[in-house]
Amino acid sequence: MSSKKPKKADLRRQPSLSSIKRQDVKIPEGISFSFRYYQDDKDKFSIGDRDARYLESLLRRLRDLSQLISQEIINNQSKSLRCHGILWQDTTEPNGFGIPNEDQLVNTAYQFQISANEYGRVHGFFSENVFYVVWLDPDHNLYS
Repeated sequence: MSSKKPKKADLRRQPSLSSIKRQDVKIPEGISFSFRYYQDDKDKFSIGDRDARYLESLLRRLRDLSQLISQEIINNQSKSLRCHGILWQDTTEPNGFGIPNEDQLVNTAYQFQISANEYGRVHGFFSENVFYVVWLDPDHNLYS
């Protein structure tokens, strides 16, 4: 019994993986997180002594927030998120983050909580739909 090989013309009619287009599914763009300006050189914003549970909670929070756009986070009144602007004069860092060109990069500094007071806050700023993490504050030291 002979098996018939497909003709070359038949092979060309089958779509290749590179020619198959994704269905146009509109997925809303959530925020992204950048650690470009992350500072871990200050003891009060260090996570060096934190265990794996801290990192797990942080990553879960970032994942969940990445489903939202920046305005949804900024305008959210939920006590579980507690996102609000930072008033530098009321903090232990009255000069701000201290990053190069901060006055041109940062319109408003924000903080949000990782979980209900257990793991502290994340401090940073938005630029369009990217949140730049500058400090991780597990002990709430910015407002001590």
